[in-house]
Amino acid sequence: MARTGAAAAVPAFVNDRVRRLPTWPVYVVGPLPVVLEYWLGITGGLGPDPVKAIERQLGVWTLWLLIAVLAITPLRRLAGLNLLKFRRSLGVLSFIYAMAHFLTWLVLDVQLAWAEVLRDIAKRPYVTIGFAALVAMLPLALTSTNRAVRRLGGRRWSRLHRLTYLVAAFAVVHFLMQAKVVTLRHAAYAAAVLVLLGLRALWTTRRSLTR
Repeated sequence: MARTGAAAAVPAFVNDRVRRLPTWPVYVVGPLPVVLEYWLGITGGLGPDPVKAIERQLGVWTLWLLIAVLAITPLRRLAGLNLLKFRRSLGVLSFIYAMAHFLTWLVLDVQLAWAEVLRDIAKRPYVTIGFAALVAMLPLALTSTNRAVRRLGGRRWSRLHRLTYLVAAFAVVHFLMQAKVVTLRHAAYAAAVLVLLGLRALWTTRRSLTR
């Protein structure tokens, strides 16, 4: 498909250099902020309630990564920047952060009090939605390998990974519901997810109409 206007903004040599970049640093460097957050918590760098601070920041990182995953296709279509090779690794990294966020809540916050865990999941809507997002991420993480793509086939794999859109929607709702006051930052995250999902819906509708 020919690229015109904004889609021609990125020079070809930029995409050529991006294609040469390895994806392994994402897996090596990407989880380091998790370690840093726990280190700050242990050493008293996160204030009087380090568990809540860690839990909150890991949740924010998860949302950032999901937004990054959603932004890859619009960046390619609208700006010509091809980062598709990093989409899977960023998706895996978002699951790592989501799991760290959940385990911080489970182990350090509610301290494996299973009755309280089940009650919160069943009766506190923001916990229910957050848990649903994590559950929806599981099949995405489990099918993130090249072997899984081959076994499922490209079409079925792509259909399964549309769950990413649902995960992102659940994640931003979970984030907003925890806020006592919705700030400009909360509104910006919600707007980013809404715009990115809206673009995807628009392109899917156009594709269906032209078949």
